[in-house]
Amino acid sequence: MSVKELTGLVWPRPRAGAAAPIPGSPLPWQRWLAFAGPGFLVAVGYMDPGNWATDLAGGSRFGYALLSVVLLSSLMAMVLQALSARLGLATGRDLAQNCRAAFGKPAAVGLWMSAEIAIAATDLAEVLGGAIALDLLFGIPLTAGVLLTGLYALAVLALQHWGMRTLEALVAALIAVIAACFAYELIVAPVDWTRAWRGLAPDASMLAHREMLYVAVGIVGATIMPHNLYLHSALVQRHIQREPATPRRRLARAAVWESNLTLTLAFFTNAAILVLAAAAFHQPGSPQVTGVEDAYRLLSPVLGASLASAIFALALLAAGLNASVTATLSGQVVMEGFLNFRMPAWLRRIVTRLLALAPALIVVNSAGAAGANELLILSQVILSLQLPFAVIPLVWFSRSKALMGDLASPHGLTAAAVAITLSILAMNGVMLGQMLD
Repeated sequence: MSVKELTGLVWPRPRAGAAAPIPGSPLPWQRWLAFAGPGFLVAVGYMDPGNWATDLAGGSRFGYALLSVVLLSSLMAMVLQALSARLGLATGRDLAQNCRAAFGKPAAVGLWMSAEIAIAATDLAEVLGGAIALDLLFGIPLTAGVLLTGLYALAVLALQHWGMRTLEALVAALIAVIAACFAYELIVAPVDWTRAWRGLAPDASMLAHREMLYVAVGIVGATIMPHNLYLHSALVQRHIQREPATPRRRLARAAVWESNLTLTLAFFTNAAILVLAAAAFHQPGSPQVTGVEDAYRLLSPVLGASLASAIFALALLAAGLNASVTATLSGQVVMEGFLNFRMPAWLRRIVTRLLALAPALIVVNSAGAAGANELLILSQVILSLQLPFAVIPLVWFSRSKALMGDLASPHGLTAAAVAITLSILAMNGVMLGQMLD
């Protein structure tokens, strides 16, 4: 399946489960459902196992202090995903295709390599997270779990043959499972909501704290994912095919609203993970938590709720399985967009999986669960370092009236996007300086 087939731009006839125009005068919720889908596929990348690792580390080590980073990075993500959707609708091309057209082949190859590194780091987190969850729930060894999660994504992506709406429905169902699991966890956890509210206020002192800054950069990398910027700009183009007569500004408004709604849900999920870790493990006399396994083992006795650990692992499994789908879809987008090279969908899926499976198998066999948790956090730091290579071109394109027409970013939105870019560069620079010191 090519990117054009993925986005629906060359559908010769409606496929089973595909979105179709709603006749008559649809109600607002009917119109929203007609545009729903891309935002859900994007949102799963914002609540993947990489987020779990960084949020658990932040909450258990520093209490509610890094809740502000979760909030700010979520707001940053909303701005950047809005720019991505607007770019795809304004130009009829995704971010990778625009980069190739504007910068030429040599630069496109370099940006493609950066994007592939980000996708491999993302997929690595999904594979490890799913394997850990299978081990916790069913006692499946990590090595076998890595292989099983790899096979799962290949099987689920076969649902594309029944239309993207089928795949999106599965993704939305798994998101609902994750949300329900954490609603239960927060009900039984002794959360200090006053301190949690205070944690939403940014604290510049974290820049001077090496370990806290490292985890904060990991949270940013886990929240604002480079591959989602490429994927979103491709997925929204199906709205053009479905409603070619609708003004692009109206299509963009619907796409942005859907994206913001699903990313708000992702924010609450990530905030819930950090708040749960702070409430359960950042208390005087609390046991030390070094990873997901410790959190699973200790949640039930600490919270006094027998189902807490099992529900926690179930949510982790749903997150890992869900997010593994979008990394492979993004691989199709960046390869075709940057290189103008189409690889058979089944082969692209295998390549993406192998890039993640190899390091995952090496780590779980040599360092076990502890190494897997450290690798989870490192993968998110790598994502943050790769992020500017996607964000800078996106911001540059979005401000161009010649390229974007009436969807060009207004001055306020451009200023916000530039501030976000500079903030990411500054955090990465300070962290690298501390690591090299």
